[in-house]
Amino acid sequence: MTIIPPDPDFGALRVELARLRVERGWSFDELARRSGLARRTLIDLEHGRTTGSLTTWHALAHAFDVSIEQMLGALCNDHTRPGAKSL
Repeated sequence: MTIIPPDPDFGALRVELARLRVERGWSFDELARRSGLARRTLIDLEHGRTTGSLTTWHALAHAFDVSIEQMLGALCNDHTRPGAKSL
């Protein structure tokens, strides 16, 4: 039996990025400075023009001082996460 995973929720990931940035009061320029990523990359991520690489999201997690699990957890917002018991 083949198990097909649900699609990741990239919209929720973009919302999480925006939430973390706004929560800290950081502009795109400030986040670029703290993460080492280009301002244009950050704008494209937040506006859904790119999904980014694992390296990009890793840099963002460090810039926000959150775990990569917290950062990427939003990908599973619309479905049961692997290993979670559904009711």
